[in-house]
Amino acid sequence: MQQPRQAATGGQLLRDPQGSVDCPNLEFEYGDADSCAAELSELYSYTEEPEFALNRRCFQEDFHTQVEGGQWSELDPSRQKAYVMRLLDGLEVVDRQKRLKVARAVLYLAQGVFGECDSEAEVLYWARYNNFLLYQMGTFTAFLEMLNMEITNSQACSRKPAISLAESTVLRVLLSVMYLMVETIRVEEETDLPEWKTSRDTFRTELSFPIHSEDPFALLLFTMVTKFCSGHAPHFPMKKVLLLLWKVLVFTLGGFETLQAMKVRRREELGLPPLPEDSIQVMRTMRAASPPAYSIELVEHQQQQQQQQKRSHRSRRPLMKQDSLDIYNERDPFKNDEGGPDEEEADETDCGIEGQMDLLERDTVVQPASVPCQPAERLSFPRGLPWAPKVRQKDIEYFLEASRNKFIGFTLGQDTDTLVGLPRPIHESVKTLKQHKYISISDVQIKNEEELEKCPLSLGEEDVQETPCEILYRAMLYNLPQYMIALLKILLAAAPTSKAKTDSINILADILPEEMPITVLQSMKLGIDVNRHKEIIVKSISALLLLLLKHFKLNHVYQFEYVSQHLVFANCIPLILKFFNQNIMSYITAKNSISVLDYPSCTIHELPELNAESLETGDNNQFCWRNLFSCINLLRILNKLTKWKHSRTMMLVVFKSAPILKRALKVKQAMMQLYVLKLLKIQTKYLGRQWRKSNMKTMSAIYQKILMLDPGTSKRKNAL
Repeated sequence: MQQPRQAATGGQLLRDPQGSVDCPNLEFEYGDADSCAAELSELYSYTEEPEFALNRRCFQEDFHTQVEGGQWSELDPSRQKAYVMRLLDGLEVVDRQKRLKVARAVLYLAQGVFGECDSEAEVLYWARYNNFLLYQMGTFTAFLEMLNMEITNSQACSRKPAISLAESTVLRVLLSVMYLMVETIRVEEETDLPEWKTSRDTFRTELSFPIHSEDPFALLLFTMVTKFCSGHAPHFPMKKVLLLLWKVLVFTLGGFETLQAMKVRRREELGLPPLPEDSIQVMRTMRAASPPAYSIELVEHQQQQQQQQKRSHRSRRPLMKQDSLDIYNERDPFKNDEGGPDEEEADETDCGIEGQMDLLERDTVVQPASVPCQPAERLSFPRGLPWAPKVRQKDIEYFLEASRNKFIGFTLGQDTDTLVGLPRPIHESVKTLKQHKYISISDVQIKNEEELEKCPLSLGEEDVQETPCEILYRAMLYNLPQYMIALLKILLAAAPTSKAKTDSINILADILPEEMPITVLQSMKLGIDVNRHKEIIVKSISALLLLLLKHFKLNHVYQFEYVSQHLVFANCIPLILKFFNQNIMSYITAKNSISVLDYPSCTIHELPELNAESLETGDNNQFCWRNLFSCINLLRILNKLTKWKHSRTMMLVVFKSAPILKRALKVKQAMMQLYVLKLLKIQTKYLGRQWRKSNMKTMSAIYQKILMLDPGTSKRKNAL
């Protein structure tokens, strides 16, 4: 029997001080990745669970022939190194099956020799120790050679689409070992030995600045992605490839904290003022918005609904009459929950967070008849934004141009110093804007490029620094459009809102068993595994795309613009909107995991008998970390693609993204809400006055979290 819905969210629905039923605040900390154990467990599908015992058996058969008595954990370091060298020699044999057995023995070492451990912590300790040892003995280079052989192996490439994970056995073993080494060595711990720190730096350099080949390792993985999408290699295990590619980019280019440090250092080199704060750190301290519904507003909302029902046959604004994608003609999953009108009227009615909360609080607010007797409560506004506002030079120029046209009748071009003839409030406004003026690294880069174009002979060639990001971009440049298209194709296939098509790529080739399930419980297990598989793919693609955009923008803004352009050409904007056109709360609180089958738990504890209870026990989390992480990443990508781009902002309007984004505000997580509000803010002036009047709480949230300046200063009242 299935548990009630509250169990899936890890707790009961909360009531705020006003007594309204509300979804709980999500205690989520955004970062480069989840915990080490969670990231390692996502490498394996539940269909691969029997292979843990197979890896152990291959190791023990070889180990007992080489070492008499004892266990791996009992050997001294010199004997361990000698045994690893013998294993690497075994990878040189001609017989493919023998090579596979040796590779499985190496994989067992990388997995932490769990057969000799009594706890999960012990497995993770030996996995960390063994992976550093394997790298120091040259295992990664040996497996890289085998991977190149398997990629070019014509026998492994099947003409027909692979229908089970048997076709990708060798590739899965090789990629698993390489992923375990990259992920384990990447993560720094206080207890790391000095030689481990040296190995980490050497490994990062080896992946960033290749010695044995001209291209970085990440380019090989990008090539595997394009081969898979083109149909030439349908047996490639795409989830493992994408996870490894993401972790290689985090390791070589740097995560969000490294990126922030690089940005600070770059601003110092260019002589720019230091950054006032780290936005991610600030957002971790912010609280999610949950505007309550007041009785007066409820009456007004009901009256607006009645009036709009009477005017349902009137003509609407031309902008709102634009044709939408076919994805928005589907049935709205929130229609029954909110009791609102059809989706065509969603922009003009409270179909977002306000309408949902008003309906939930209908039994707790005061009835309309008693409204005059109740004192009106007032909203408590914050005293300012948690970060310093940023004003561009163009903002000051636009403001002065509009002011001069209004009060003087002519403009002075880009002159921002002459204020003759303008009233005193305009002087104060300009002073305030200049106090918050922000010069970005991109502005400096664009200015330098313009100067180089004007004087190419006198200024000479630009001195380009050989950074890991520059080397990767140079390697990707030739086939960069194909890489972006391939990633978005896989993202589309993995999106929960996508419908299966006969001509679409098969991303489940490395998860489907050779024998399909015959019982209901086996089908339930496979269904959970498939959903989990898709969620991990979405997580890895969203993270690596965001990482690429941010690093390319820091390296040079034109590299960022080139990648962004090809993402837009490949329909990235409607694809992300299609992803959010679902019940986003259900997606974030989804429970597509079986804790007893997760690594390293499944290697230590005896697996219980498969039944309905064992499929649901152990996972009492309030939300799914990877799904919330994916949603935030996709929103950040959408923000980066549309920021300061009028044509792309109009795509958001034409595709009717406002009701879709408003539904995402129901997720009570500050960082996610902030990026949703940013996307709504840039299109508010195109949605019309009626939309703004009907969504005043959303407008208030935008003002509080994005637009408000410090107290005591002028405010940009006309920004909306």
